[in-house]
Amino acid sequence: MNEQLSPLWTHLSSENRLTGTWRAALPNYQDQPSPCLGACPVNGRIATWIGQVKNGDIHGAFVTLADNNPFPAIAGRICHHPCETACNRVEHDETVGICSLERFVGDAALDQGWAFPAPEEERAQSVAIIGGGPAGLSAAYQLRRQGYAVTLFEASGQLGGLMRHGIPSYRLDRAVLDGEVNRIAAMGIDIRLNAEVMDEAALERLRAEHDAVFLATGASRPKRLPTLDYDQDWIVDSADFLAAPQDEQIARTGAHVVVIGGGSAAMDVARTCRRLGRAVTVLTLEPEGRLPAQKVELDEGAEEGIGFVSAAMLHSASFEGESVTAHCIRVEFQPGAQRGQFRADPVPGSEFTLNADTIIPAIGQDADLARWAELLDANGPVIATAPGWQTSAPGLFAGGDVASMERFVTEAVGMGKEAAHAIAGFLQTGIAAPVPEIAPQVGYDRINPAYQEDHARTHQPVADVVARLASFDEVQEPLTEAQARKEASRCFSCGTCIFCDNCYFYCPDMAITKLEDGGYSVKTDYCKGCGLCVAECPTGSIHMQEDEAR
Repeated sequence: MNEQLSPLWTHLSSENRLTGTWRAALPNYQDQPSPCLGACPVNGRIATWIGQVKNGDIHGAFVTLADNNPFPAIAGRICHHPCETACNRVEHDETVGICSLERFVGDAALDQGWAFPAPEEERAQSVAIIGGGPAGLSAAYQLRRQGYAVTLFEASGQLGGLMRHGIPSYRLDRAVLDGEVNRIAAMGIDIRLNAEVMDEAALERLRAEHDAVFLATGASRPKRLPTLDYDQDWIVDSADFLAAPQDEQIARTGAHVVVIGGGSAAMDVARTCRRLGRAVTVLTLEPEGRLPAQKVELDEGAEEGIGFVSAAMLHSASFEGESVTAHCIRVEFQPGAQRGQFRADPVPGSEFTLNADTIIPAIGQDADLARWAELLDANGPVIATAPGWQTSAPGLFAGGDVASMERFVTEAVGMGKEAAHAIAGFLQTGIAAPVPEIAPQVGYDRINPAYQEDHARTHQPVADVVARLASFDEVQEPLTEAQARKEASRCFSCGTCIFCDNCYFYCPDMAITKLEDGGYSVKTDYCKGCGLCVAECPTGSIHMQEDEAR
């Protein structure tokens, strides 16, 4: 053994003190997932790329991000960010601004024109992808980077799906959307626009022509309230409204609009109407504080003058005189065990009315399963899938809104990635590869907060209310590089070693050795299992485990 001088003592060596015989447990260096990774819809290595931002390696952060998500600039604007809810830093002061950092990296990639590399090899097998929304594009990206020939069929004249036709430009600038979509298309994907796959016969032809098929047609059938007559011109479908050009939106709405629904689509409709100069009231089944839309959307909507009538439902509506009368009643709302399930019991004697010129129901959309009914099994309102998003038809996979009730863009991106992984396994072995499980995440109890200073979160600036109501420009403004690096420095790097040398310096038995590659190893002859290295680790990337040799 090479003599190693103590970093704490000026002379002597611990070489003769074989304290390892006392040990019952041994420290283990093992990077473990952070809770933000576990919560991330695409399972992105968040602690890793945030560390790269902190160190000024923005291109490296982009490469790390794009390994799981080819849309960092989009996700940084519209993701519902469950990663931030899971962030351990919230136990210390305030969660890390993961979304704003992701936007910063994504915007830098667009500004610098960073492209995705060509695949290292070209494979003979081909995959047909039906649907050019977030799930379809994500799958196309992941399959193409592995060298598979990909043909993408999109029913409309542009790629993007909900990102283009359902999210207003004040949340997602169209130049950003085009930039990230075009970067995927440039990888050599065969894109067929205005090419709707109409029925089972067309789907079967694609199955015969390709080695695998991924179905990602989204949820295109709007849910309807049975008490409304949708033939009336004062009732406007929310999806059609959001997809329409601005002149049509103006023509189809009167001075006062009642929007029905409490989700993101309802807020997109309501905030769009405010930018058209309309007075807006949002009617929601959910009580205040329980609306499913993101809090930032609700807060910004309230700032923009939207009125909310919560815990109430529309009973009926009629055109009376020169306006529409919406007959409403208060409800007792009870959420169900699963997403989309609930009870709303009318409260007797609580009837009231709202006057409006236009009513826009925005209560969600369903997948169109009828066209595939003879070929694919259903699971309630979505296509039934096994692990890996394999449908009941061999070689045919499905994901996104057509196969899941998790109706978020980044959830669809994650499903596309998982399906691509499964499809690749199917093409190579004949068996759809299962979705890898995420190991247990590092909790706050594993973090040593003594090494973390209190630093308030750097919030993104937002445009002034008057200015944002005068245009459809983006409301959220980006972080500067200095702000981004400052915010990145707040990350605990949970579960990921930052090579701080605490374990090396605090080990009382000189049992920790620094390796040339920046890592560490344990001298088992000297480690007595005291756990001091674990206690002093600021990131929770060391843990004690039973020494099975004892």
